Amino acid sequence: MAFKDHFSRLADQYSAFRPVYPPAIFDYLAQVCGERQIAWDCACGNGQATLALAERFEAVIGTDASPQQLAAAPARANVTYKVARAEESGIESNCVDLVTVAQALHWFDLDPFYGEVQRVLRPSGVLAVWTYGPLQVEGDGIDALFQEFYRDIVGPYWPPERRFVEAGYRGLAFPFAEISSPPFNMEERWERAHLLGYLRTWSATARYVDDKGVDPVAALEERLRPLWVDANSTRQVTWPLALRVGRKR
Repeated sequence: MAFKDHFSRLADQYSAFRPVYPPAIFDYLAQVCGERQIAWDCACGNGQATLALAERFEAVIGTDASPQQLAAAPARANVTYKVARAEESGIESNCVDLVTVAQALHWFDLDPFYGEVQRVLRPSGVLAVWTYGPLQVEGDGIDALFQEFYRDIVGPYWPPERRFVEAGYRGLAFPFAEISSPPFNMEERWERAHLLGYLRTWSATARYVDDKGVDPVAALEERLRPLWVDANSTRQVTWPLALRVGRKR
């Protein structure tokens, strides 16, 4: 399956505006692993999850098929970045304690990827994948505008794989000994401009702009002004995380 590159051209915005995963999810995954020598962060993008793993594992390998995304990832002494597809990592066999995939599993060719995970994991190694769906914004009237933007304005421009995100990956095969995990949320307090910048990182927004030649976020901003008068004030933004964790059989 060809690499579906929806994000290389958005690498700078992706780095600046994407929300941060909660530290608790990485604490939990480190606890689940028997050893903490090597973690592989697959489709690591700008290294958000990679850096959190680097605080808990001796070494981390971050791979992504997009050189532009990796160029935006900060360097760390115990992190090695490399351009590679999920299905062909180039990592040695039986050396990895944890494989993570944050918000990217729906882009993979699953059977070859799962075979690659089985190859690189040590016995009893762990695979953890997670995704997050539509945001929820503090304030009913404001949230309604964001839900309308997600569903009705750019909704027709989401790639077909978006349905797997909205289902929390529950419809995807997962051939590992699944482990129950606690619930996690991402939470941020953002100013209006930051939240609008985040919307511009969506692949659906970029495809809307390509099709219509106009930025739909600008129109949303005008509708927001009467409800979010102080542009410097912050509002709570929440994304429920859907996490699946499994151990190599």
